[in-house]
Amino acid sequence: MRPRAGRHNYKLCPGHNFLLIVVVMDPRAFNLRHLSAMAAIVRTGSISAAAKAVNLTQPAITQAVAKLEALVGQRLFDRQPGGMAPTPATLLLLPRVEAARRLVGSPRVTMSQLHALIALARAGSYAGAAVETGLSEPSLHRALADLSVALGAKLVERRGRGIALTVRGAAQARNFRLARAELQSGLDEVAALAGQEIGRIAIGAMPLSRARLLPDAVVQFYARHPDFDIAIVEGSHAELLRPLRDGDLDLLVGALRDPPPGDDVVQRPLFVDRPAVVARAGHPLALAQGPADMAGLAAFPWIVAAPGAPLRNFWEVMFRDAGMAPPRVPIECGSVIAIRQMLMQGNFLTLLSPDQLSVELEAGWLALVDGPRAPRRVIGVTTRRDWTPTPMQVRFLEMLDAAAASAPAVS
Repeated sequence: MRPRAGRHNYKLCPGHNFLLIVVVMDPRAFNLRHLSAMAAIVRTGSISAAAKAVNLTQPAITQAVAKLEALVGQRLFDRQPGGMAPTPATLLLLPRVEAARRLVGSPRVTMSQLHALIALARAGSYAGAAVETGLSEPSLHRALADLSVALGAKLVERRGRGIALTVRGAAQARNFRLARAELQSGLDEVAALAGQEIGRIAIGAMPLSRARLLPDAVVQFYARHPDFDIAIVEGSHAELLRPLRDGDLDLLVGALRDPPPGDDVVQRPLFVDRPAVVARAGHPLALAQGPADMAGLAAFPWIVAAPGAPLRNFWEVMFRDAGMAPPRVPIECGSVIAIRQMLMQGNFLTLLSPDQLSVELEAGWLALVDGPRAPRRVIGVTTRRDWTPTPMQVRFLEMLDAAAASAPAVS
């Protein structure tokens, strides 16, 4: 039998010489029927009425509440003459539970089935899902077959020698991930109620955000809340958008898209950035007297991101606005680290935000080329429209705003 899912934070208890072990619960430890019972008690005001609503006996409801209280480490109801009154912990947890239940879509779904579909979607095979869940492949087959019956839909189909999720299966897996994220947020909020500043925020970091903005906000946040976990996943907008929609990421930081990528996400600006032409120190254009013209820029080899990338689009616009066709790009590259190394070894030019190369510019290894400027772009935060951050996540967003406010003004 696998150990109960959870994470442990070890803290020295102030004024004592022993460690306080804070258990950070994983939502996989929940029983979805127990959560439905809790919601029914809040809705009806009594155990007897809740028992009828969820088709359980009163002793089963009482036992469900006791198990939930043991999991969250707090009392969920106060017995009163008029019935059962929810505690503050329950009132915090309830909206997350209701959101998760809507996303799950059926009272017949179990947590093991939910996790089995998420694991299969991530691994792409029963063998991979078995490794992730610790279940045998026959057990996974049964769990997913029962889940298909519960939802009344085919979720998995064979394709050649492998398997793939159906359209309904992929959509359900996404909803299950979002449901699990809601429950995790609920657990974090209940923990905060008990004075534990614990939880997690998962951030998708696009190239520009990695230079100063995101590191500044993360360091400031960690200094104040060292027990809160931050996960940073690097990638392009195209690579990070799906994990955001699936609930694996809470937010993206980087260049905003115009138009937005869909009605299911919200974009919020942080600051305005303007890319500039960059070359090595000592480059002929960096040493030239006066600004370079577009013909002069076109005479040198360029290192630019692949077509479709925002910076590539800005680069092309820069030339077209001057009435010129964009020159040939001999080296397509989106890695700032690789571009930096190549710039310092030849007469290449690139188009990047000065913030992305601030260390190299300040050290005198690279230089800005005086000349035409690329269009401005807006850097900001992208979140799911239905994302409700926890109070601790709100604090991180506030620190991100503060870091953006200190960014240099763009002319």
